[in-house]
Amino acid sequence: MPQRLILFALALCALATTARADDFAVEHLRPQGLFASPMFSQVTTVVEGKLIFVSGQVSWDDKGQVMFPGDLRAQTRQTFENMKVALAAAGATIDNVLKFNIYVVNLDRAKWKIVGEERAKYINPEKAPASTMVGVPGLVLEELLIEIEAVAVIAD
Repeated sequence: MPQRLILFALALCALATTARADDFAVEHLRPQGLFASPMFSQVTTVVEGKLIFVSGQVSWDDKGQVMFPGDLRAQTRQTFENMKVALAAAGATIDNVLKFNIYVVNLDRAKWKIVGEERAKYINPEKAPASTMVGVPGLVLEELLIEIEAVAVIAD
């Protein structure tokens, strides 16, 4: 019986990737029985650190003008670039993100693929955050096609 318990514990450890940096630890879990995507973790945990909550970012410039109206791919790229700026202001990078919420206007399979392709250019598969993508009928401005919010963690 103790051998089974040890084997079970070892198996659980194999399902988690733990990143350690300074005074905090983050686990990217892909539990057995759930889809193991290379693009996101099913569960992300943090033991200690400073949590950062980034408001929804969109593809506008620093004057509030929408960039790339009608082009989901370009708006997705610009939104991730804006996310990088927002995270940097708090001392973080995209590698520090624990969770993304992604909102796409009139989401369908083709749009999901476009967003996924662009997202893959920014995400380290070894530190893939938990993620949710949701279709919405519209965003605050008609020209906006995507909005992304994030939760990140850095050392205190």
